[in-house]
Amino acid sequence: MNERTWPHRSETSHFSTLQFPIKNSARKHENSTSKSISVRQFRPSSSSRRSDHFRDFAALPNDVLTKIAANFSLPNLQAASLVCKSWRDGLRPLREAMLFLRWGKRFKHGRGGVQPNIEKALDSFLKGAARGSTLAMVDAGLVLWEMGKKEEGVALYRKAAELGDAAGQCNLGISYLQAEPPNMKEAVKWLYQASLAGYVRGQYQLALCLHRGSGMNQNLPEAAKWYLRAAEGGYVRAMYNVSLCYSLGTGFSQNHRHSRKWMKRAADHGHRKAQFEHGLSLFSEGQMMKAVVYLELAARGGETAAAHVKNVILQQLPPPSRERALSLADNWRPLPSSR
Repeated sequence: MNERTWPHRSETSHFSTLQFPIKNSARKHENSTSKSISVRQFRPSSSSRRSDHFRDFAALPNDVLTKIAANFSLPNLQAASLVCKSWRDGLRPLREAMLFLRWGKRFKHGRGGVQPNIEKALDSFLKGAARGSTLAMVDAGLVLWEMGKKEEGVALYRKAAELGDAAGQCNLGISYLQAEPPNMKEAVKWLYQASLAGYVRGQYQLALCLHRGSGMNQNLPEAAKWYLRAAEGGYVRAMYNVSLCYSLGTGFSQNHRHSRKWMKRAADHGHRKAQFEHGLSLFSEGQMMKAVVYLELAARGGETAAAHVKNVILQQLPPPSRERALSLADNWRPLPSSR
């Protein structure tokens, strides 16, 4: 699925990138002995309470159990299977689904000693999905979407979304955005659910919808809030947009210190436009070597204008400084992120 970053110029003119008391008093006059007998008679022992709890767990229908655990990962399924025998048996299909999910990923990406095979990957994901795993539903839906079978992919996204899977909710929301014509009401509905679940990609996409206001009311403060949530969760594109929000006073009060902080974070996580803009900022402050490093990284990422500025700065540096700057760029690695 294609994603957007800062709204395009044509969508907004402001941006260039982007214990309870006893009520019956008569009970106070009851014989204390009979009271104690009554209490002992009806108070269950701790062991019987425990067994009642276990009976409650074991009585949970398998179909309900499967829906509750549909989006569990393998470690969570293994832990839940230890609760009682009934749960162990009821969760067996989902544990099997995790095996198919693992093989699907191997076939899709060519890992674990197997050659990439998208058909085998899809078959494994569908087998996992048939056993009730929303994780497998989402992966199967993505493969189908990429194969051009979008309706089948969306059907799996919807099934996963209705079972509470945040990735499925996000992908379903995006599919509504990319429909012809887009269905903004349904898109925002599912993206909002994914966002409340803490899914950073959904938070970012929701922020874009609120920012653009396409087919809905534009809400810049809400957009900035969700950009920030996603950025704090490690989503790089959101880091860049948070920087722009602070720089331009969009949804936030203008704050250049915060803008610079988030621009550097985005750059250090590998956002090439952020690397370019941070490099220019360092250049304007006279930090030539550091500027060269970020501009070189931006140029390698495809920002052609960064290469020109970098070459101008290199001409002003002595040879040892040039070599040092380019060596730093060669050994640079991006910080981990949620993308």
